Amino acid sequence: MPNLHVHDLRHTGNMFAAGSGAGLKDLMARMGHGNVRVAMIYQHAVRGADQVITEAIDSTGTRSRRR
Repeated sequence: MPNLHVHDLRHTGNMFAAGSGAGLKDLMARMGHGNVRVAMIYQHAVRGADQVITEAIDSTGTRSRRR
């Protein structure tokens, strides 16, 4: 692919890693960065986990009130 760069592949790999649930330190080690800010960019891009967590907490609260 003529418009594909090595950085694009690196970015895609980091997005997959963040999407898998990798923590900041894991992402930093994978990317070779000592800067938390860079790793957080990838984690923020896949923040869908927040919704899953919220739904799980809501579900737990609902079950507790039913008892």
